[in-house]
Amino acid sequence: MGVSYKKLFKLMIDRDIKKKDLRAMASIGNSTMAKLANNENVTMEVLAKICTALKCNLDDIVEILPDD
Repeated sequence: MGVSYKKLFKLMIDRDIKKKDLRAMASIGNSTMAKLANNENVTMEVLAKICTALKCNLDDIVEILPDD
């Protein structure tokens, strides 16, 4: 089972938020941002920080992908 953060990046485009801005708003590091960009797993704490910063729900930024 994989994850996709395409919804997060679409939301960032819609709100005109750059990656560096999100990093500052959510207090996350460069390596975490790289994991998000590569659809790698991140902790629930990181996802909660992003949701709090963007005032959105988890399903607004993450999509669970079924195994092929």
